[in-house]
Amino acid sequence: MRWKRLLWIVPVAAVGLLTLTGFAAHRCGHDPERMRARVTARVEDALDDLDATPDQRTRVLALADRLLKDGAAARDGHPEAVAALTAQWDRTAPDAAAVHALVDARVDALRKLAHEAADAGLELHAVLTPDQRAQVSRKLARLGGDR
Repeated sequence: MRWKRLLWIVPVAAVGLLTLTGFAAHRCGHDPERMRARVTARVEDALDDLDATPDQRTRVLALADRLLKDGAAARDGHPEAVAALTAQWDRTAPDAAAVHALVDARVDALRKLAHEAADAGLELHAVLTPDQRAQVSRKLARLGGDR
């Protein structure tokens, strides 16, 4: 049963990353400051629910800020990759090696971001108290319908 929960958390983390780097940027018109404000407001709400201390707030907001920067860095090169893939599509005979290299580069960027998000999650675990971690676990379980 525990591995099922782990399998559920990984896609949720991936969706969260995509939300931060892609969809959130789209909803905010690719305006980094607007996206930062949106994410900060959501993190602040979650910290309110957890009755976080001022020190916890500072540390968690720093984690969120770091992830936003990492997400923006992972997005670097995306328009160029789309243009290169489109150019391959428009060719009479697309270069399979070039297409796979472009895909691999994007996957590597997302993999790096996913690892950074995992590290941030581990840091968050250390920042929260056992009771706060239990609250987060209950919320995750409700979202996943696991309990």
